[in-house]
Amino acid sequence: MSGASRHCESHYAMHKHEGQELTSDVDDPFNGLPHMDGNDMRNRQAGFTLIELVVVITILGILAAFAIPRFTQLDSQARIAAVSALGGSLQSAAALAHAQYLASGTSPAFVTMDGQAITLSHGYPDQTATGIQNALQDISGFTPTVAGTAVTFTKNGAPTPATCAVTYTASAVLGLPAVVTLPVVTAGC
Repeated sequence: MSGASRHCESHYAMHKHEGQELTSDVDDPFNGLPHMDGNDMRNRQAGFTLIELVVVITILGILAAFAIPRFTQLDSQARIAAVSALGGSLQSAAALAHAQYLASGTSPAFVTMDGQAITLSHGYPDQTATGIQNALQDISGFTPTVAGTAVTFTKNGAPTPATCAVTYTASAVLGLPAVVTLPVVTAGC
């Protein structure tokens, strides 16, 4: 008899002596023995109770109630930041075009920036599509509207577009710079 079978027989004899009947059912790893908490492992079911599910759903609802207003506030802050960034881009583009105008020394009607011809008005980009709009690299997300010597860039998707815009006013007189006006009130942005 091998050592393994002797071990099994002695193990069987020990448990039989303790009054427990052992079966040779290989498919049942627990051999009918009760679990530590007294429940038979074969009859135990997995899953969540109804109370656990209700508690989890309630916690998720409370978290959503606090998170949704914060996300809408972030959306507004992103639009305000985009309008401010476009204002800075307008100022930089106007200053760069004016610097090229001054460096030429001949008072040209246009300057070239990144391969684009920029139409000038008194040494600064004018309000047209070939002026300041052409000097900007990207105005996606904004709608330009020209009115007189000014162009207003309105942020797309703003609840109140009038308060979510930046205005560029071309130079009206030689020696006066172009003016970039940012909104003072951004409540509807």
